[in-house]
Amino acid sequence: MSEILCQWLNQEVKVSQTVSPKSFAKAFSSGYLIGEVLHKFELQDDFSKFTESRVSSSKLNNFSRLEPTLHLLGVQFDQNVAHNIITEKPGAATKLLYQLYTVLQKKRKSGLTGLEMQTMQPLTNIRLQNMKSEAFRDRLRNLIPRQTDFNLMRVTHRFQEKYKHMKEDFVQMHFEKLENFQKLKEEQRCFNIEKQRLSRRRQNEIMAKIQAAIIQIPKPASNRTLKALEAQKMMKKKKEAEDVANEIKKFEALIKKDLQAKESASKTSLDTAGQTTADLLNTYSDDDYIKKIQKRLEEDAFAREQREKRRRRLLMDQLIAHEAQEEAYREEQLINRLMRQSQQERRIAVQLMHVRHEKEVLWQNRIFREKQYEERRLKDFQDALDREAALAKLAKIDFEEQALREKEVHEQIAVERAQARYQKHYSMCAEILDQILDLSTKVADYRMLTNNLIPHKLMRDWKELFFNGKPIYDQASIKHLSAKPSVEQLIELEKRDFLDSNDYDDYKNMVGEWALPEEMVDSLPPSNNCILGHVIRRLVEKSLPPQVESAEPELPSFAIKGCLLGKTFSGKTTAVKFLQKDFPIQILSIDTLVQEAIQAFHDNEKITEALPIQKEPEEKASLVLQEKAKESQDLQNVFSAAPFPLETLTETEDKTMLSAETNKTPKSEEVKSSDSFSELTVRAQLGAKSEQLLKKGKSISDMLLVSIMVNAINQIALDQGWVLDGFPMTLNQAKLLEEALTGYDRNLIELEEKKKQISTLAVDPTASKEVPPPPSAFDFVMLLDISDNSSLDRMNDIMAEALSSETPREDINQRVAANQDMDEDQNLRDQIHHRIVGFLDNWPLLEQWYTEPENILIKINAEVDKESLCQKVKEMFMTEIMKKENKVKKKLEEKEAEKKEVSLTEPSSPAAPPPPPPEPEREKEIHPQQERSKTPAKGKPPSESPHGKQESSQEGKGKKGEASLKRKGSKGKSAGGKVPVKKSPAESTNTSPTPVGPPPPKPGSEEWVYVDEPIAEEIPSFLVPYWELIESSYIDSIKKVLRHLREDQHTVLAYLYDIRTGFQQFLRRPDHKQNFVSQWQTDFNSLPDDLWDDEETKAELHQRLNDLRDRLWDICDAQKEEAEQERLDIINESWLQDSMGITMNHFFSLMQAELNRFQDTKRLLQDYYRGMECKIPTDDNKKFTRVPLVQLCTKDVLECQLRIPLVPRISISLDLAMSKSKSRALLKDKIDYTLENVELNFEADEKLVIDTWQQASSAISHMVTAEIHQRLMEEEKENQSADAKDKSPQMSANKKVKNEPPKKKKEDKKAKGKSPPTAEASPVILTVEEMAEMEKRNKLRLKIKEEHLAALQFEEIATQFRLELIKTKALAFLEELVLKAVDVYKLMEKWLGERYLKEMASVEKLTEVARYHIETSTKIQNELYLNQEDFFINGDVKVFPDPPPPIRPPPVEKEENGTLTIEQLDNLREQFLEIAPKGIIGNKAFADILLDLVTLNLGTNNIPSSWMHLTQAELQELTSLLVVNSEFVDWRKFLLVTSLPWPIPLEEELLKTLQRFKAVDDEQLGTVTFKQYMQAGLWFKGDEDVKIPENPLEPLPFNRQEHLIEFFFRLFADYEKNPPQLDYTQMLLYFACHPDAVEGVYRALSVAIWGLMSS
Repeated sequence: MSEILCQWLNQEVKVSQTVSPKSFAKAFSSGYLIGEVLHKFELQDDFSKFTESRVSSSKLNNFSRLEPTLHLLGVQFDQNVAHNIITEKPGAATKLLYQLYTVLQKKRKSGLTGLEMQTMQPLTNIRLQNMKSEAFRDRLRNLIPRQTDFNLMRVTHRFQEKYKHMKEDFVQMHFEKLENFQKLKEEQRCFNIEKQRLSRRRQNEIMAKIQAAIIQIPKPASNRTLKALEAQKMMKKKKEAEDVANEIKKFEALIKKDLQAKESASKTSLDTAGQTTADLLNTYSDDDYIKKIQKRLEEDAFAREQREKRRRRLLMDQLIAHEAQEEAYREEQLINRLMRQSQQERRIAVQLMHVRHEKEVLWQNRIFREKQYEERRLKDFQDALDREAALAKLAKIDFEEQALREKEVHEQIAVERAQARYQKHYSMCAEILDQILDLSTKVADYRMLTNNLIPHKLMRDWKELFFNGKPIYDQASIKHLSAKPSVEQLIELEKRDFLDSNDYDDYKNMVGEWALPEEMVDSLPPSNNCILGHVIRRLVEKSLPPQVESAEPELPSFAIKGCLLGKTFSGKTTAVKFLQKDFPIQILSIDTLVQEAIQAFHDNEKITEALPIQKEPEEKASLVLQEKAKESQDLQNVFSAAPFPLETLTETEDKTMLSAETNKTPKSEEVKSSDSFSELTVRAQLGAKSEQLLKKGKSISDMLLVSIMVNAINQIALDQGWVLDGFPMTLNQAKLLEEALTGYDRNLIELEEKKKQISTLAVDPTASKEVPPPPSAFDFVMLLDISDNSSLDRMNDIMAEALSSETPREDINQRVAANQDMDEDQNLRDQIHHRIVGFLDNWPLLEQWYTEPENILIKINAEVDKESLCQKVKEMFMTEIMKKENKVKKKLEEKEAEKKEVSLTEPSSPAAPPPPPPEPEREKEIHPQQERSKTPAKGKPPSESPHGKQESSQEGKGKKGEASLKRKGSKGKSAGGKVPVKKSPAESTNTSPTPVGPPPPKPGSEEWVYVDEPIAEEIPSFLVPYWELIESSYIDSIKKVLRHLREDQHTVLAYLYDIRTGFQQFLRRPDHKQNFVSQWQTDFNSLPDDLWDDEETKAELHQRLNDLRDRLWDICDAQKEEAEQERLDIINESWLQDSMGITMNHFFSLMQAELNRFQDTKRLLQDYYRGMECKIPTDDNKKFTRVPLVQLCTKDVLECQLRIPLVPRISISLDLAMSKSKSRALLKDKIDYTLENVELNFEADEKLVIDTWQQASSAISHMVTAEIHQRLMEEEKENQSADAKDKSPQMSANKKVKNEPPKKKKEDKKAKGKSPPTAEASPVILTVEEMAEMEKRNKLRLKIKEEHLAALQFEEIATQFRLELIKTKALAFLEELVLKAVDVYKLMEKWLGERYLKEMASVEKLTEVARYHIETSTKIQNELYLNQEDFFINGDVKVFPDPPPPIRPPPVEKEENGTLTIEQLDNLREQFLEIAPKGIIGNKAFADILLDLVTLNLGTNNIPSSWMHLTQAELQELTSLLVVNSEFVDWRKFLLVTSLPWPIPLEEELLKTLQRFKAVDDEQLGTVTFKQYMQAGLWFKGDEDVKIPENPLEPLPFNRQEHLIEFFFRLFADYEKNPPQLDYTQMLLYFACHPDAVEGVYRALSVAIWGLMSS
């Protein structure tokens, strides 16, 4: 039948798709071809909406459109048929197509179209068909799964199939393993059985051989050895048989000989015995006894002979019988043997035939087995190939899954890192927001404290704390710190130190609060004492040890140096290998270098003779590292900085570890091992340390890795470039590598800069030179930037290529290498995430390191193919080579230009006179320094000490260069350390006319040449700590005083706020005015009603009101007097005087700090210059000048008990203040005598500040005058002694100058190197040179004095200026404090007056209100409230209650248009419930009940009046309407209909109501209580637009809908249960009724089946 249908479809109908019987069900499963067939016959007009897709939505669309057409044709088609066709059930599509075929043939005969057939049907059938179609569509939607479910089923089916296949494969493999195991066991069992069988057979054969004497023909052996063994055995057996036969024959012959010998012996013995006896008898006597013996002997001999004969005879008989028996047995055996031999031969022949047949069978079996083996081998080989293919496929799948898992892990790590960054950013933002909130709240608090006038200083301090991340609010108290402070206390200490530093910077730089006033700007002194700065710098340099400067190469190298960095698989190695092919560079990889170092250690690589040349740079690098380590330790000791990184100690740790291990061996072996270890190359030694760490499971330290890398770099030629592959990887490695290659450490350079800036109070301008940044170890650093996913993809591609390149047949070595590569790849796979994360963690620090001082970082996008990447790297590399060449050429040009300048300046400069011979002391100082300054490196000239350089540059050059020095006549410092100030004689003779030159330079100016005479070594060691103590004490004192001033400012603001708020609270203290007012109101309201209009009563009330007013005014006056007294008490408190005294003491402490600094600086300069003049420092016995402080307490203190002098304060009393009429106009308003005391006290304090300042200033001037006077006195004494010595030798010396020039030369030679002669008793004749020397000394002494006094005067001017600034700021601060206090006092007075006026005004308002009620004769119901300054009528409090409101009557329902009221419905329900509790009642009974109710006696209260006129016929007609094809009436339905009007529910409303009931029904019983019923509600609610009437006596309108909801529960509830239960489904079925029967059935079905079917 299917073939007929296919022919009809393909040929006649010609569908778009060729249909075959095999694909019949699949072709029609979508319904598209069925629609096409119907469209061909003009029955399916909406065929354009059909879709050919096989998704579930398309199938649902197609079949829902086919259903009406098929029902029109009369084809049996429902949701089951559609489901069978969609699921491709066999025969379903064929059956439908066959029915369609027959119907279409009939339709073709009739000639009707689809539209004609549809119009022929009635309208009711069309509507029913539409409903059925919709129902069919819904049912089909429920039957057909969604496409997502189908896809999910397909996926699950595929995975289930895969799981089944895998399970089957696993079971098959398990079964094969069991089979192999069983096979092995069976083979073992067969082998054991065969072994037992062979052993039994061997035993049987042995037993048979023993039992049977038949010689058996052995089975021929399979080879010659077996035959030879069998032949030997046979020969041995034959020989044994022959030996036995020969022995038997010999035995028989012996027996015969014995018998013959015995017979002959018996005869001879008888003859001899007779003769012997006769002889004896003849010899002896014939005694009887002898005869008897002889006779006895004869008888015995005869008897013995007879016995012997019998025995022999018996033996002969036995022997004969035995021989006969033996003969017979032998014959029998021979016969049997012959017979057996013939049988054996026949048996052997048969066996030979069998053996030959068995051999043929075995040969055939062997050939067959070989074939089987060959087939089995081929099959095993094919299985192996298939297994390897399957394993490769599984490996590929596993690899892809592993790659996906790795990507997921990486994404998870990335998410975690992003989350960590987010958390970090969030915490930072939260911290900033907290700080902003703290700042805002702090500002708000202080706005309240200061009346919105926050001091600028406080706001700036808060901003600084905010910008530096410090908490604004106090975290903990730091007044009493323990030995181990908490974290909050440490934060507070940091905050305090930070604010102290800011305040000190403002004070030092005279900015902010310490900015100069306008009158002091013009007289600003120099900001720095250059002479003092030079002295301090020289002392510090003398105290520090000499430093070895790293020498730069004279000719820079053109070799390029760089490194390539990036993530794993970013292409670093590929790029550097590509560069190595095109450029002569060396590639260095740290992994390769570590392996080579370890291999060198294993190979016992030793130092050869050619290695010292290569070892020299390594020694230099090690020396640089050691020197840097020493410098870092020195600087750490000086600055107490953080400790040096622990990585620098790894090398020493390794050495100690190696030495500790070698110490275990004996001494001789220890010496040998140490010698052998020292003979190893540096690379081998580093390899030994690396291997030792790796064996212990530790990682190689950064210091060791850097040492290996530096060793490899030093092996490279200087003119050859090098590139590092993936190194350094961390910031620590980069620092160590740069320090090892360049000899510079950035941290140490920063520490050195701090060391040069030790002196913060005085700076030497000549030493402020900017240090050029250190050169970088690399010329470029390339970053191959690549994303994490690209790195993972490249790793997966490489591993996939490795998997795909594996061949099934490999030799063992290749397999081992492949396994090792696989292990490495697996390790790399396991470590790839850690490497990426490590790179991401370390790269930001490395990027900052290589970009900050000099940007040498180059970023290249590595997410390109291999060739493009290599080309990009090559281009960048060539660019860097060109940059390096240009840089080196520029340096060479600069050096050549410098050489040309030097060559041009040397011939033009005049020949300098030879330097004077050095003094012995100077030589002693210089030689050790020169010896220490020699560098150990080879080929380097010994460098001078830095001190020598600096002294020579300062002493010889000064600030203006060589021109100013030539003008001064001092080209450089001599070896003896003296500065030639005077011009040489040659110059003096040449320049006879002295031109008028520029004025001499002032000490401390740029042209001034400082005196740098040698000083004793003890002086710097004493003066440098002394200067540090001066600085620290000065800075600490200033910071402490400024801190107290800052804290006092907070205290002042808080105190002023407290007194303001306290005074306000005092003004708001409670009074008793309200009690009087309440009593008056009570008395007023208690008057009788008949007296309200009486005039006398009104007059009495007015008088009472006047008395109340006067009493309230008296209370106000008393309150005002108390407030004024409280204000005076606040003003007369000693707080303001104490605060001003404390503030003055703080400013006096600042003056004392400046005074101390000046005195200490004066002492330091005095000791320094006296030491330079080779004088002993004087002991200053004078006490330090002390600035007196204000005595705050009134107790008498003895002056001897105080170290600091105290000044008593002058406080002016109030009486004295009132007596004075004139005062300074501090207050701008009228003169307030209460504040005059404050004014006068301020004037006294101002005078005290000025006096103290004058005292400190005069003390400084006296000290400077005394120092100058002391200098002049010393100079006069020296001049007097010099004049006394020089008077006598001057004349003789002048005469001898002309006559004795050669003697002068000799004396000059002798005088070299000697110190000036001391005073002698006899006069000494001085030469011209000695006179010149004396003149130079005098000039040097004058220059020292001039420089000393200039430095002292600089300090005096600066200190005087500071003291004047402190005085000005102190006066301004005190004036501001007084103004703040006066403003507060004035504000208090203002508040007091305003409050008094307001209280008086409130009393007047109260009086006006009371007079109004008196005149109008009305009671005051609301309370009159008079609270301090406020008066109002309290509407919330009534003195007497209001009359109660009338009660509103309950709502009553009225009859309207014959509608039954709720009460009537309840009555009918009760009657029907008594008669028919189930709800069903007969027609007649129902009609009788209604007829009874219609009568006047029974129905007046149960039915409306309009129903009373109904006749019996009308009632029967009503009953017939309620009854349809039945004899019973549902009285609930009757009451439901008669309760109309109520909102008829829609289908959706019914279902929503049902859903609410189910939600309320927790136990899902199908019933609800009244409470649950009201909670769920129906589809309508009560009337919300009920208007409440204004008349309180009118009842509220009746809400019928609300009462109907309750009535429906009573109508359908089951009252037999307690509490009553309502079956909500049954109730909703009543409400599902509809005028259209079909619609009503559909609504009822929707409610019943809990589904929605739209009509």
